[in-house]
Amino acid sequence: MNSNVLYVSYDGILEPLGQSQVLSYLEGLSNERIIHLISFEKLSDKKNQFLYNQVSERIKKANIHWHPLIYHKRPTALATLWDVLNATILGFWLVLRYRLRIVHARSYVPSITALLLKKFLGTRYIFDMRGFWADERIDGCLWEKDSYLYQIAKRLERSFLLNADVVVSLTHKAVEEMQKFSYLKGRMPRFEVITTCADLELFRPGDIKNKNKVLTIGYVGSVGVWYLFEEALDYYKLIKEAIPDAQLHIINKGGHDYINECLDKAGISKDSVLLETKDRLGVICAMQSMDVGLFIIKPLYSKISSMPTKLGEFLGCGVPCICNSGVGDMADIVNNEKVGIVLNSFDSIEKKESVLSLLELIKDPNIKERCRKTALQYFSLNNGISSYNNIYHLYLIAGPLIYPTK
Repeated sequence: MNSNVLYVSYDGILEPLGQSQVLSYLEGLSNERIIHLISFEKLSDKKNQFLYNQVSERIKKANIHWHPLIYHKRPTALATLWDVLNATILGFWLVLRYRLRIVHARSYVPSITALLLKKFLGTRYIFDMRGFWADERIDGCLWEKDSYLYQIAKRLERSFLLNADVVVSLTHKAVEEMQKFSYLKGRMPRFEVITTCADLELFRPGDIKNKNKVLTIGYVGSVGVWYLFEEALDYYKLIKEAIPDAQLHIINKGGHDYINECLDKAGISKDSVLLETKDRLGVICAMQSMDVGLFIIKPLYSKISSMPTKLGEFLGCGVPCICNSGVGDMADIVNNEKVGIVLNSFDSIEKKESVLSLLELIKDPNIKERCRKTALQYFSLNNGISSYNNIYHLYLIAGPLIYPTK
């Protein structure tokens, strides 16, 4: 029976996120089926011939048919509507032409296309929600709660949840929250939890030895919007009080001016900080040389549906983490598996006490092995691919479709 899939992503496959969190999955899923991929690419990325050829070659090696569309940014609402229209027209043609049975929509905007295809052509619809997108727009100060955009997005969210054959969530906490939604009483969809996965063949403990025996605290990634970077620096200062020669290794792209400003404000000497920008392989190599990963995320409502990719990547490299509660299932995993320190508040007393716990944790001779085992249990890309395969096989193949037969 034909179980070929139309996968729609508003994230570009030419972007690092698209390569790690979309293409990496599809390469595994395409072993058993043909996948038609609609993605929205930035014009600047498409003009990068080296990048385009590199990604195209990777796609050709898999059983994937790529249909890249141009991403339009402004004016915001009209540009998004235009993108949805283009994806929907292309989606209708692909479903009819190749008799596709499953439409897998990554997040909210592609779900408009998937919902229309389900309503008119009877295809199965996977709502891979990736988080509470509309609420993220509020928490990120991009929309006002009384704005018409937010109201429309929440109505669409309701339609997605009521009509999806399967809803995929990144966290159990988000599923618990959605099960409280009044409009789902007696109409609960099938929920599956597939967390943000990492390629643990790449993110694995390295052979790098810290010759100087200096404790290295690693900070990898963004410092804005969702992150409390100044709180992270404050925590590093507390570590440095206990271990004066502790180093801070920051890997970031695009935020160096802000980082330097924060370092000056915190009174942290640049002699104890290494600030770099690295490509993906460089990031992996750097993470392998770190002793502890540090990141603090704003514990906002929308974050109960999030799972930071860097947690799985750090743990995959055998590196314990300092993080905070209020972000998806992160605190439960870190606490239950004893692979890091979780801050329940930013109270100075709690932070100082947690530093003592951290120093004990990193002395544990089994900590690296325990981190790696936890990564394999919760964040394995292979497990994620297997979970999606199960969804395709068990839930979505049976049943009549209503599009025309030949």
